[in-house]
Amino acid sequence: MARKMLIDGELEKPNEEKTQYDFDLFVIGAGSGGVRASRFSAQYGAKVGICELPFHPISTEVIGGVGGTCVIRGCVPKKILVYGASFGSELEDARGYGWELNERIDFNWKKLLLKKTEEIVRLNGIYKRMLANAGVKLFEGEGKVVGPNEVEVNQLDGTKISYSAKHILIATGSRAQRPAIPGQELAITSDEALSLEELPKRAVILGGGYIAVEFASIWRGMGASVDLCFRKELPLRGFDDEMRAVVARNLEGRGVNMHPRTTLTELVKTEDGIKVRTDHGEELLADVVLFATGRTPNTKRLNLEAVGIELDKNGAVKVDEYSRTNIPSIWAIGDVTDRMNLTPVALMEGTCFAKTVFGEQPSKPDYSHVPCAVFCIPPLSVVGLSEEQAIDQANGDVLVFTSTFNPMKNTISGRQEKTVMKLVVDGETDKVLGASMCGPDAAEIIQGIAVALKCGATKAQFDSTVGIHPSAAEEFVTMRSVSRRIAAGKPKNNL
Repeated sequence: MARKMLIDGELEKPNEEKTQYDFDLFVIGAGSGGVRASRFSAQYGAKVGICELPFHPISTEVIGGVGGTCVIRGCVPKKILVYGASFGSELEDARGYGWELNERIDFNWKKLLLKKTEEIVRLNGIYKRMLANAGVKLFEGEGKVVGPNEVEVNQLDGTKISYSAKHILIATGSRAQRPAIPGQELAITSDEALSLEELPKRAVILGGGYIAVEFASIWRGMGASVDLCFRKELPLRGFDDEMRAVVARNLEGRGVNMHPRTTLTELVKTEDGIKVRTDHGEELLADVVLFATGRTPNTKRLNLEAVGIELDKNGAVKVDEYSRTNIPSIWAIGDVTDRMNLTPVALMEGTCFAKTVFGEQPSKPDYSHVPCAVFCIPPLSVVGLSEEQAIDQANGDVLVFTSTFNPMKNTISGRQEKTVMKLVVDGETDKVLGASMCGPDAAEIIQGIAVALKCGATKAQFDSTVGIHPSAAEEFVTMRSVSRRIAAGKPKNNL
């Protein structure tokens, strides 16, 4: 029998408890959020079923895999390629430390690609075992909603089976989208970029977000010529402007050709490669053109509107603060809701869903102080408010503390690349509102800083903390001088 659900102190109506269902919960989508919600719900005693498309590194509307985008064709394989690309500059730097290396060092792309594929296959198996160990029933096939308490699974052999469920959770994630320009079929998305059979010698990337700057770093680090085209003055719109400028400078310093305020108008196949035309009349030649122009929620084939589920203009599922749709028995988490599209956030939403529906602990996801990282080389990581956001939201003056320095490792290797750290502080309360870092190990350092911000740390508490020496991280507790004070009400720039 399905467990009672408690929200805001009110139990569901008693007559609903008498209805028998095949499952207490059926989840469509076995990515990070769906797997988390399934496992945790099962731990609370729920009978759980979950369906997912068959596995393949490159997704389509009918191909996916347990583990979802992050594990199979996102964060994990991307980070593996970032590691691979980083070794090129590491080997260059090693000469300054006495390592006598041959002038020519070969890179075997296919070997790395094989290792990457082996790892995502391994993780796909681990996720399946986690579901099995939690007692969750996995169905491989395409799921869709056919009623408030009914799902239909189109199995691999083409047969369709319907299941009833007290609660349905949509966790189908998102997919890369392509801009509608002539020749767009000649371009690839991040899915294909992670599984290219040959490493490109010339790459053109359209986009200025995470994926664009990360692949610019990856391919440039592996020796390719890279042109990065983006619409704004700086890449990474939405991040702190000062840190965006640092990333742009680092990309350029490592040899990426930057094309700000630029978009693509046409792709043409030629004998020499793909001819890329820009809106400034430039022509570039490429072996690969990557569209990194955003993602769209995976709702097209779920039959949601037919059963009355409300979607926004971009096709994302509308939910309340508990992740519940306008149909009380149907819920949604992760990128398909287009709230904060990060894997750890989907995990948080899945945890809160399980607590709310089956744990009798009504829980709302908390989107404050969520840290994130852009794994360009070197990486950028942030938590809390950017300087621009702080100016916009703070009631009083905003204090900015910055530190720019040459990492100790670079002093011997000779690499000319600065690390930049930044704290944004409320001038009235002394509370640290945001922290940013661009430099080696930024994500590892900011994860710890995120705990402090979540606890409401003040600048005085940062200052009273003893640093670890010698380390880059100690700079966060030794920034004593205010770099600038922004008076309340000052308008912000928009780059």
